[in-house]
Amino acid sequence: HYFTVLFGHEGQKPLELRCEDELDGDEWVEAIHQASYSDILIEREVLMQKYIHLVQIVETEKVAANQLRHQLEDQDTEIERLKSEIVALNKTKEKMRPYQGNQEDEDPDIKKIKKVQSFMRGWLCRRKWKTIVQDYICSPHAESMRKRNQIVFNMVEAESEYVHQLYVLVNCFLRPLRMAASSKKPPISHDDVSSIFLNSETIMFLHEIFHQGLKARIANWPTLILADLFDILLPMLNIYQEFVRNHQYSLQVLANCKQNRDFDKLLKQYEANPACEGRMLETFLTYPMFQIPRYIITLHELLAHTPHEHVERKSLEFAKSKLEELSRVMHDEVSDTENIRKNLAIERTIVEGCDILLDTSQTFIRQGSLIQVPSVERGKLSKVRLGSLSLKKEGERQCFLFTKHFLICTRSSGGKLHLLKTGGVLSLIECTLVEETEAS
Repeated sequence: HYFTVLFGHEGQKPLELRCEDELDGDEWVEAIHQASYSDILIEREVLMQKYIHLVQIVETEKVAANQLRHQLEDQDTEIERLKSEIVALNKTKEKMRPYQGNQEDEDPDIKKIKKVQSFMRGWLCRRKWKTIVQDYICSPHAESMRKRNQIVFNMVEAESEYVHQLYVLVNCFLRPLRMAASSKKPPISHDDVSSIFLNSETIMFLHEIFHQGLKARIANWPTLILADLFDILLPMLNIYQEFVRNHQYSLQVLANCKQNRDFDKLLKQYEANPACEGRMLETFLTYPMFQIPRYIITLHELLAHTPHEHVERKSLEFAKSKLEELSRVMHDEVSDTENIRKNLAIERTIVEGCDILLDTSQTFIRQGSLIQVPSVERGKLSKVRLGSLSLKKEGERQCFLFTKHFLICTRSSGGKLHLLKTGGVLSLIECTLVEETEAS
């Protein structure tokens, strides 16, 4: 199961690589196919067309919304006019009522008829009012308000649970380890504690304040004003950027510290605390990573059930846009940081080093072992020598696929990697994938 890499420029011989099984070969070909720069351009063009189409739809919806808003305003004006007419009619009736009430010698049958009519009018009014209330309860607006209230109640419960998780992280792990680092024979250093629990205590204090604010708002239900709470929270969320950026590094430091038996034994004692409920320290360190996306989802659901004329609509939209912007920045920083660390780790394993891996835009895709076979042309072996191999032998190569380059290395008897002297670093910028469908 092998495939051939052909180069469009002269001077570079074809490269033939073989896999142990068909599935692995198909995965390599698919990975190289996905690394094509031209495909990325085509996909970008398709996404741009979709984006333009969606923008046009949004503009159309805005025009329709404005028309409906104008219709509502006209109807409000008509309602006010009708109300003023009703008030005028009621005043006219009040003026006529004393003249009719002065008739002391009224027939008893007339009084009975009026009493029955009064009873019927009251019964009809109560039935009409009950129908109006029942119609509102079953209306989409009332259903939307019930869902909105439920979202707020769920957010308070989730925030309470999150504050409890941060409390366990700080009080069951951070503070005891900080004390252990100051002992006579410390199982961990203060620098490692700071690296593992960066900003954890500050994040806990921040969310305790936010949770208290939420509970105070719920106490004033059904009046719920939440936007000012997010206005307080947003400027302080920059500490999340440092925590998220440091997250992978903190897990690496924790893994290194666990190799110390004294620390590992102490950590297991902390994790046996009933407050941890059987969860490991890594689990508690991961909880803050999902909090910003959880806020974005909650605000998205809240806005879906918030009327456009609602007093908090603009403030909630602003908070959601800021959280989405912060989430994108954190995601990009984490991706870039992890990509740089992965590239540097591969670069350190190569004895000669590799300058192209120092490019921050170089993204790792895949690595693995492939069998390099001699080139065959028209049934005869070509004159191309494959490194130190003879023309009749195959050799195992450790290959690394990146977005811009393809690295081919040999492994020495000591386990160290060496780049091939000829064709070890192949540029993928001008490569084209050609598939031969013939079964032979």
